[in-house]
Amino acid sequence: MELAYYSDFAVRLVNTEQPERGGDSLTTVEAVRELFGPAQQSARRATDSDVTRLRTVRARLRAVFEAADTGDEVRAVDLLNALMMEFPVSPQISGHESRDDGGTSRAWGSHGSSEAESGGGRPNWHMHIADHAANATASYTATACMGLAFHLTELGVDRLGLCEAKPCRNAYLDTSTNRSRRYCSDRCATRANVAAYRARKRRESERSEGSGRTAETAQDSAAAGE
Repeated sequence: MELAYYSDFAVRLVNTEQPERGGDSLTTVEAVRELFGPAQQSARRATDSDVTRLRTVRARLRAVFEAADTGDEVRAVDLLNALMMEFPVSPQISGHESRDDGGTSRAWGSHGSSEAESGGGRPNWHMHIADHAANATASYTATACMGLAFHLTELGVDRLGLCEAKPCRNAYLDTSTNRSRRYCSDRCATRANVAAYRARKRRESERSEGSGRTAETAQDSAAAGE
């Protein structure tokens, strides 16, 4: 699993809350487990305490996105560094889902192949975050922060943003080639474009009505002077 994948953990956690709408979906242990996605060992360790813990982490991660969104790169980095110091990671090299010459699937790790026989295909080695955290919150936070740090350093702080479609303000990671992303989803982009179009039409209509009234006034004045 590539480190870039883990950056989505931060986005998922931040977006469990919609402060402008007063919404919060992080209210139960089940909601905590859903954050981890399928087949996550740490999710099974989640307890009621992790709801409160992750809410605290969520506020701190949103602050990272807010700083980045306003162009305050130093503050965004400082806030993320503080989280990583509090929730460190344990990286290790892994090589899942390699296939040997006979078509047999293999999973490689620190102890070699999971298959009984030796030899065969070569694993696709990559960095993996080992899970040695004391609780579900520590595991999730360490993973999310490492992924976000990788995304930030590889692509830039300006790739972290908050949706411009009010009242959304969901977090997103900009992976566009021209750094043009401004919304968290196509739905928000469409909604914002429609709102902008309607506002533009209203302004045009108001200007047209204003011009009409001005012309009528001029005509009345001319008629009165005759």
